[in-house]
Amino acid sequence: MTEQPPAAPSALPRPSSAASAASGASPSGSSPSPAAASFPSPVRIIGTGLIGGSLGLALSGAGVDVQIQDSSPGTESLAVEMGAGHRPGATDAAPELVIVAAPPDVAARLVVEALAAFPDATVCDVASVKATVLSAVRRAAADPAAAISESDLARYVGAHPMAGREVSGVIAARGDLFLARPFVVVPHATSRAESTALVRRLGSEIGSVPLVMDAVDHDLSVAHVSHAPQVVASLLGASLASAPERSLELAGQGLRDTSRIAASDPRLWMEILSANAAAVSPILQEMRDRLDEVLAGLASHTGEDDPAQGSRRAVAQLIADGNIGVRRIPGRHGGAAEHFATITVLVPDRPGELGRLFTEIGETGVNLEDLALEHTFGQKVGIAHVSVQRGSEGLLTQALRERGWTVAEG
Repeated sequence: MTEQPPAAPSALPRPSSAASAASGASPSGSSPSPAAASFPSPVRIIGTGLIGGSLGLALSGAGVDVQIQDSSPGTESLAVEMGAGHRPGATDAAPELVIVAAPPDVAARLVVEALAAFPDATVCDVASVKATVLSAVRRAAADPAAAISESDLARYVGAHPMAGREVSGVIAARGDLFLARPFVVVPHATSRAESTALVRRLGSEIGSVPLVMDAVDHDLSVAHVSHAPQVVASLLGASLASAPERSLELAGQGLRDTSRIAASDPRLWMEILSANAAAVSPILQEMRDRLDEVLAGLASHTGEDDPAQGSRRAVAQLIADGNIGVRRIPGRHGGAAEHFATITVLVPDRPGELGRLFTEIGETGVNLEDLALEHTFGQKVGIAHVSVQRGSEGLLTQALRERGWTVAEG
């Protein structure tokens, strides 16, 4: 995932008010819900980058009273103008929940400051690395000279919404960013049950799927599914910097898919990877070992008309293992991709055609599990790769063809 740092700031979910509001909201997701909020208010968000701004939009859209705070007056003003919340006034009520939306290198300090400033509030952070933040907050709570104590530590619960965009800043914030995405709740041994429950409710309120993990398991998990992939995508993107222009003219959807997150924020990812180095490094080391094997295998083919058969093994095994691994990635509803079948539909490049495809898939009674689109400017058609439960692809293919759609063979 990608997050945007603030400017140096001092199973499917239940239908939530945020999810309900999103269906009628503006494109930014900032339209408020007319219904009174059931979620405790007010909520203070410290840091209004992509994640903090999106949280503000989601909660404000659900009718929650959101106070926003950022040390950059310009960033704070933009967040207010976008509808992410309002500046707290002198007579405003103290927050029930404080959300620190900042990178790992400053998150712990801001959590400690919030615990001290709001002695009755639950405080959570949404940084993408949890163990280092928790350790720093624990050290502060154990320090007799610090502003917080062990009893204050009980009001802290970590969190991590597994959502983001490769674009950054509050201007890129979306109220629907978290819909149907995992929301990891990371309590520690002394977290109050009511604080943990409130942070779980936060995940549901923004339309996410809350799940609970401890800090070490979380950091190892995101190293596999987020942090190591960022390094790999950035390596691929960096290799394109010196590629001939003629080569890049041949680029297709595969390159776009595998390099998309290479456009992420360098400063933020420096902090994330540094904070989670212990979990990320062994994964990258294993990748390097596999790459060395592939390079050795490829080297045996250079200049040889008939290389030894064994030299092909490393290459073939890597591709085969990649097939196995990618099939384990869950689909939209949490099932492994191996339980899905994919059909390919040609979509005319005309307004409304993609919406018509969605409607007519729904009319067949087949549930859409996932969708990938390919389209190049100037082409007359796009390509929709439609994933459905295995066994229903034949029914869907026949139904779409009867409605005039071109479904590719094989």
